[in-house]
Amino acid sequence: MSIFVTRSSMPSYEDYIKEIKSIFENHHLTNMGPVYKKLQHSLMEYLDVPQLSMFVNGHMALEIVIQAMGLRDSGGEVITTPFTFVSTTHAITRNGLKPVFCDIKPDDYTIDPEKIEALITDKTVAIVPVHVYGSICDVEAIEAIAKKRNLKVIYDAAHAFGVKYKDRGIGCYGDAAMFSFHATKVFNTIEGGAVTFSDESLRKSLHSLKNFGIKTEEYVDEIGGNAKMDEFRAAMGVCNLKNIDNCIAARGAAVHRYNERLSSVKGIQLMTVQPDVTPNYAYYAVLFEPSKFGETRDDVYERLKTNDIFARKYFYPAINEMDCYKNSNNEETPIAAEISRKVLTLPMYADLTIEEVDRICDVILTHKNS
Repeated sequence: MSIFVTRSSMPSYEDYIKEIKSIFENHHLTNMGPVYKKLQHSLMEYLDVPQLSMFVNGHMALEIVIQAMGLRDSGGEVITTPFTFVSTTHAITRNGLKPVFCDIKPDDYTIDPEKIEALITDKTVAIVPVHVYGSICDVEAIEAIAKKRNLKVIYDAAHAFGVKYKDRGIGCYGDAAMFSFHATKVFNTIEGGAVTFSDESLRKSLHSLKNFGIKTEEYVDEIGGNAKMDEFRAAMGVCNLKNIDNCIAARGAAVHRYNERLSSVKGIQLMTVQPDVTPNYAYYAVLFEPSKFGETRDDVYERLKTNDIFARKYFYPAINEMDCYKNSNNEETPIAAEISRKVLTLPMYADLTIEEVDRICDVILTHKNS
């Protein structure tokens, strides 16, 4: 039986049908209806954030919050990481801004704050760091830099749903944070996303920009788009949120088993356990050092695939090595380049059994036993 890199968490059929019954009764399908508002308030409580606005997906959430902060078409530069999903960089570029790539740390793969200041110019308007695989950025160091240089900080927290740092929701850090609720994430609304923030003035702008810039029936003063979350996706979120703690715990059990099997293997580097962080076990990333392990990441990837186990080269290539960005920037990011060529994310989801983890590990370690 095939094992895929992820499998979406879903409620029972009966729970979902019960949740959407009211939608059929009131015919309110979109435009921030009652189910949207129910999920919105539940998420604010669960994520421990003061404000939250939901969107059709995480990409549009990030793109629109950048615009809402008045950065769009400023011609400015945004310091960000090349070790992320391409959506992060596209959201910056589609706002008429130039991404400036800062290298990452070799232990947790997040942006290296010690390298940020050297990239700041008089054109820099913001920093867009990314929490990677559920590991968080050095939020305190980044905050200090941003305050010193008067820069906005917008976190891509797509991987960090439910993560806390020092018992505080990770969405409380920075000027804003974007969460993805895509089907592959720890928490999903099928497709969806949200922006968390503390500045009350952002609320109206986010609401307007995801609804064509409409303020009232006869008043439109911004050029917005259509990025609203509909009621059926919100209903999926309401149902999935009820079981989120169990899902995270199940992921944690799989991580524990992976660690038991792989932590002492020469040539394999596992993810760093960060102090003061409540994890969500979003991904299980493994770094292969060919000179010590005896095989490359690609060798392992192919062997897994021949055994009907589908891992992912995530993130590969690094963003500044992609065709659409590699000719526009000259920043040196050797660590990101190296990590992208060696990293493999192994299957990780709430329904992954210990037996399946063992099967995956057995295949990875096959050459060690041959």
